[in-house]
Amino acid sequence: MQAIILAAGESSRCWPINHNHKSQIKVFGKPLIYWTIKGLVEKDIRDIIIIVGPDSKLDQELGSLSVELKARLSFVVQEKPLGTGDAIFRARDLIREPFFIFWPYKIQSGKIVEKVLAKIVEGGYEAVLMGTKTVTPWDYGILKFEGERAVGIVEKPEAGKEPSDVKVIGTYFLNPDFFDYYQKIEHHPTDFVDALNLYIKEKKAGFVILDKEPPPLKYCWELLGIMKETLGLNKQSYISPSASLGENVVIEGEVFIEDNVTVGANTFISGPCFIGKNSKIGASNVLRGPVNLEEGTLTGAFFEIKNCLVQKGTHFHSGYFGDSVIGENCRFGAGFVTANRRIDRGSIKVLVKDKKTDTGLTYFGMVTGNNSSFGIQSGTMPGILIGSDCVIGPGTLVSENLEDSTTFYTEFKGVKKT
Repeated sequence: MQAIILAAGESSRCWPINHNHKSQIKVFGKPLIYWTIKGLVEKDIRDIIIIVGPDSKLDQELGSLSVELKARLSFVVQEKPLGTGDAIFRARDLIREPFFIFWPYKIQSGKIVEKVLAKIVEGGYEAVLMGTKTVTPWDYGILKFEGERAVGIVEKPEAGKEPSDVKVIGTYFLNPDFFDYYQKIEHHPTDFVDALNLYIKEKKAGFVILDKEPPPLKYCWELLGIMKETLGLNKQSYISPSASLGENVVIEGEVFIEDNVTVGANTFISGPCFIGKNSKIGASNVLRGPVNLEEGTLTGAFFEIKNCLVQKGTHFHSGYFGDSVIGENCRFGAGFVTANRRIDRGSIKVLVKDKKTDTGLTYFGMVTGNNSSFGIQSGTMPGILIGSDCVIGPGTLVSENLEDSTTFYTEFKGVKKT
């Protein structure tokens, strides 16, 4: 069997942490797509075609990792963002066997493959679709059933006319003749559903309904769910022999500390937690998992962080960070604070592409891109997105999103003494 992983597109709704494709965001020291590939390889699916955009560097990043995983990776470029169907169709010349389709952040790929193969053995199905139940079917593509068969997908059905309460989750098992059906339809950016409907109408298509939907990755804050899931898959406790722990360091739960990490005295670390190589954790820190600190993270004394994903090379002085995603090589001055709850404890809403979006979260701090710097005693209100290459002045409270390369200062008007 083979697999196609869809890693093209601009990941625009994942701004500001989309400097590269979102599949390249690192958790537990590896890009997200690594964990998806690893799950496939563990089920002996090693022939994997990755669809990438024209400027992608995934082939370079995954070169050595493919050797480690013992996977045969092929890369196919989708020159223009013409939709999922077009992306899959570009792999047609490399597909010779039944194949899976995955998004690159489906880190539970191995468990999903296991369920699909069991379904095929059970019913001899030629295609299998994955779904989960939803209370808002009008927002999704909804499966239509006839007994134990899937016979169609209805896109965003009118309320009260939905064929079921099961939405598709973007993972499929198909046979190579699917491409013949794709060529029969009129092509447009959402034509994949049209092709699927034509295909499963004539094929014996089964379905698997998962009890819990795998964490999605449409918006940047959803990386927190992905991080938690990834750390859960890698339930390991390890301290490198080259790591140095100061006096009275307390470690609880599953904590993975890589090479050349130093941890200052009196620091408390509660797992799950990953600390990447060459990181320096200051004295009297509190790390409350899930926490993921990639390579070269540095913290000062009296620093607290909980439920955060931090990319490589970022430095913190002191302060509090909660429920946040931080890009590469950011700098935070002393006393920075993320507000991660509304005062009324309500759901936090975020402005995405000029549209207010409800995150469904009551705990959410901030997301910032790469190379942004924050002055002393600055902070953010809940649900703030800050772009890459920004400069936030000292004493500045950010209460609105800031685009890339923004300089944002509070104006101080002191009282002149005579």
